[in-house]
Amino acid sequence: MSPRSLDMLLEKLCSGDAAAAEQVFLAYEPYLRKVVRRQLPPRLRTKLDSIDVVQSVWADVLQGFRSAGWRFVDAAHLRAFLVKATRHRFIDRIRQHEKALKLERSIACTDPEQLPPARQPRPSEAVQADDLWQRMLALCPPAHHEILQLKRQGLTLVEIARRTGLHEGSVRRILRQLARQMAVKQQPLPGSPS
Repeated sequence: MSPRSLDMLLEKLCSGDAAAAEQVFLAYEPYLRKVVRRQLPPRLRTKLDSIDVVQSVWADVLQGFRSAGWRFVDAAHLRAFLVKATRHRFIDRIRQHEKALKLERSIACTDPEQLPPARQPRPSEAVQADDLWQRMLALCPPAHHEILQLKRQGLTLVEIARRTGLHEGSVRRILRQLARQMAVKQQPLPGSPS
């Protein structure tokens, strides 16, 4: 957009024209975003977006035009003012995020002993899990209890097969058969209340 057309838009903006405000914003927005992006440190790129800073400044500028009666001699003065306001707002946002960044640290760098404990199951969840475990053991022949216990410990089918001496396919078949039996036991009989 040429400086002459920007000066004409500025006149309309000063008189309160909302359409002119939108056009002026669209004209300056890419430049102001570059002002922010040039100074944005890499560690803050995930926390701070340049458009947020620019929109925040623009909201205040519109308020200044409407309420405070701000006026600028020409587009160059408005641009200088917008750049200065954007830099100041950017510095404010950096200061807001600096404290949080100082407290932030990667979980990969943390000693596992210092991590908070995992959420423990509620008593009702523990009772339900124990009840399910007892039903599974009751449905399963005693020869297969070891397979269930290993699966409960989180072992893979390959690891269970290695420890029990069974083939991986056999372990899979035993667990699927148990799952089918559990599903049949869970289904209500036809005609019985749910």
